[in-house]
Amino acid sequence: MLPSGIVATDWPIVEYNLDRMGTPLDKWQQGLCMSIVAKREDGLYACGIGGAVASIPRQSGKTHTIGALIFALCLGNPGLLVLWSAHRSRTHSETFRTMGSMAKRQKIAPFIERVLTGAGTEAVEFKNGSRILFGAREHGFGRGIPKVDILVLDEAQILTEKAMEDMVPATNAAPNGLVILMGTPPRPSDPGEVFMNRRAAALSGEDEDILYVEFSADEKANPNDRKQWAIANPSFPHRTTETAILRMKKLLGSEDSFKREALGIWDETSLTRKAVNFDKWAACSISSTDVPRDGIRVFAVKFSIDGSAIGLAAATRPANGPVHVEAIKQAPSSNGTAWLIDWLVERKESTAQIVIEGKSGVGYLVNALRTEGIPESVIKTPSADEAIAAHGMFESAITDNGITHISQKALDDQIKPAVKRKIGNNGGFGWASPDGGTVVLFDAVTFAFWGAKTTTRNPRRKAVFL
Repeated sequence: MLPSGIVATDWPIVEYNLDRMGTPLDKWQQGLCMSIVAKREDGLYACGIGGAVASIPRQSGKTHTIGALIFALCLGNPGLLVLWSAHRSRTHSETFRTMGSMAKRQKIAPFIERVLTGAGTEAVEFKNGSRILFGAREHGFGRGIPKVDILVLDEAQILTEKAMEDMVPATNAAPNGLVILMGTPPRPSDPGEVFMNRRAAALSGEDEDILYVEFSADEKANPNDRKQWAIANPSFPHRTTETAILRMKKLLGSEDSFKREALGIWDETSLTRKAVNFDKWAACSISSTDVPRDGIRVFAVKFSIDGSAIGLAAATRPANGPVHVEAIKQAPSSNGTAWLIDWLVERKESTAQIVIEGKSGVGYLVNALRTEGIPESVIKTPSADEAIAAHGMFESAITDNGITHISQKALDDQIKPAVKRKIGNNGGFGWASPDGGTVVLFDAVTFAFWGAKTTTRNPRRKAVFL
């Protein structure tokens, strides 16, 4: 997908400098670089607003391609400042080693002033004043650096909105800024919303400022079909050998991983059903000192679909402000429910409602709580329609900042990879784990939130979770 309004390209200058450096590119690499440096009539990069986005399988040569382009641009534009970031330190280190080796090549070394290798200061500096700085986003690299001309965001499949907010504004002062995002299709557990949204905007045809390039095999491709390998990887077999791909296939393990990482196939079903925007969820976090202690208190118990686990969560609806939720405990069903009954009975006098949801264990728990003197009006077992409403309300609350929580790793680890599962035939949904895990705590806080928002009971007691 090309951006609109292209009238020229800086490719002839880039190609000249690549020749000076003795770094020729294959035809597909030339086409990618030509598109990235395409310009509109005003002389600015055509993708300078929407970015250059590339979804390319592993072992294709994308790092070499973008590295060669960046070296050529640095050579042809004195004083150019480039930030090259990966999410993980390991990827950043591997990329820097590759770029450092490139800088030492016989035809490139005469243009290089020095290569800085100290931790946290990795850089390639050119004699004409151009610089490429390297760092890992997980360590905060890129924040606060002014007037960046080009920003290369590697591992874009795990690029968060927070990292975009930290880094992209640095290009605002550049006369002709350029942002390049490159990666492979995200895993279901990856925070891939930025990459996914850029792709969706390009494929919709509604955003004319994006350059989007995707190399992938057919969606239903046989992972053993060499013709599909060639469709996905333009470097196969003349540069990326059959042995290299077979090695990757064996080491990646699962067929899904191979189709995603080596064949570039996006998991459309999983990615379009992502449960919630995790960055927005994280933005709703507050400190433990700010947790509301007075208000309408609700507890929720969720029995997992397979009956293997129980989740307990709480919610408080203060007189003013959003509902606050917390995960309390997750336990295997094999531990029984005596602990849960004791816990809830101890707090019955100050509890407005107890929501209990699930296919197994619900009837027993409801009867046990009634036996312990908890009124029937306090206990709520939601219908299918109410379950749909609960999930929709929770999603909307995150989007609208209508909820607070404290950061809890066990809960976050369930929310981040979760996807939506269909409930009914009218667009209803619930939560599911895409990787065989559980969302029992996620569901528990969802029903606690719903209970706090909808209950009309008010025992007028202080809300204390623990």
